[in-house]
Amino acid sequence: MENILITGITGQDGIFLTHKLIKQNKNFSIIGISRQKDSLPFYNKLKLLGTNDFSKIKILHTDLTNKQAVDLLIKEVSPTRVFNLSGPSSVYESLNNPANTDKLITGIFDNLTESLITHKNFCNFFQASSSEMLSGGSDGIIDENSVEKPNSPYAISKLNNHKKVLKLSDEFSWNIVSGIMFNHESEFRDSNYLTSKIISGVNDIYNNKLEFLDIGSIDYMRDWCFAGDVMDAAIKLSFGNAKGSYIIGSGNGHTIQEILEIVFGFYNLNWKKYVSIDKNLLRKGDPKIKIANPKKIYHEFGWEAETSFFDLIMRCMNKNIQ
Repeated sequence: MENILITGITGQDGIFLTHKLIKQNKNFSIIGISRQKDSLPFYNKLKLLGTNDFSKIKILHTDLTNKQAVDLLIKEVSPTRVFNLSGPSSVYESLNNPANTDKLITGIFDNLTESLITHKNFCNFFQASSSEMLSGGSDGIIDENSVEKPNSPYAISKLNNHKKVLKLSDEFSWNIVSGIMFNHESEFRDSNYLTSKIISGVNDIYNNKLEFLDIGSIDYMRDWCFAGDVMDAAIKLSFGNAKGSYIIGSGNGHTIQEILEIVFGFYNLNWKKYVSIDKNLLRKGDPKIKIANPKKIYHEFGWEAETSFFDLIMRCMNKNIQ
């Protein structure tokens, strides 16, 4: 029996990870940690993906910022595998509350890893890291050796954890891995992210609830992936006994304008008539281009993103067009 511990299980990544693990139909027990007291939305989203057997899932509401609580959790659960997906994922939120961001990212990671070390439990550990930590230089392409350049409290905290992963991997010969994830989306993405804002805004324009859509730039280019594909990568890394760091992205860059063209095009609207550029919405120091170079994970584990950019945007639109 595998006891798989998933922190942040009710977020979009946790939903897809849980769904994919259950689909493997192996002898798993999934222990999920969530700050949300109401687990019904989580189970409803699993049903949408086709998962109806919840017998392997147990949701706990352990305060992961409490070291004693985490120590008790590790002792009682004795996980054979950990996926740490917890903590805030919004860069903008971190700018407003950097101390809380560090507590929820660095503090939780420290509590988990220190408790595992205390109990001599060096189970395979996947740490959700972020491309926000790194800079790709003039071409915007980022690999595992790219320059460290965090420009937000969120990115700084993620980088701190990333460095600790590398240190712990060497110190204990631990299969602990930093999965450096690029922008990834799904129909379950929160409404305060760019793709969701665009989709919601265009829907409101179509229904005469909004006149214009304010965008910081149409030229910024990012590497957008499907969250389900990204969790496939996390599974491959964990079950492949990976250690160190791996870039997780599609390797393809797309501009914000391309999102606008797809979404407005679905409603047969000309985006140029409804988009207003407001550069005040841009984040200071944010690079114009960020694209993944996922060659390492492809060559070592055979993973590559399967969902096309168009299909990803259409999938994200499902919540509006059903």
